[in-house]
Amino acid sequence: MAHNQMYQACIDACLRCASVCDHCAASCLQEEDVKMLARCIQLDLECATVCYTAAKVMSMGGQTAQEICRICADICDACGAECEMHAQHGMEHCRECAETCRRCAEECRRMAGAAV
Repeated sequence: MAHNQMYQACIDACLRCASVCDHCAASCLQEEDVKMLARCIQLDLECATVCYTAAKVMSMGGQTAQEICRICADICDACGAECEMHAQHGMEHCRECAETCRRCAEECRRMAGAAV
């Protein structure tokens, strides 16, 4: 349980990010020009998967938690940047996703011991 408490803020950030990314992907699929959003949807799905995995590994106190969190921060950065482009065109779900991805990336870097 000590590992879980040590990682709890990052676990929470990852679970929130995964949920928001899943929502963003589903919302993108409802937009008129889905083809324009293909990269966003792909990154949403990848980011959600890695965030769920990072949260699970941290909750187990896994020895690869820091490495996975570094990867998670990178995919969150990529997803957030893509979503930010669409947010500038009024897509609220992408704006929320971009913000959540940035917060998750920061938390993952902090947990992994990298510079924020």
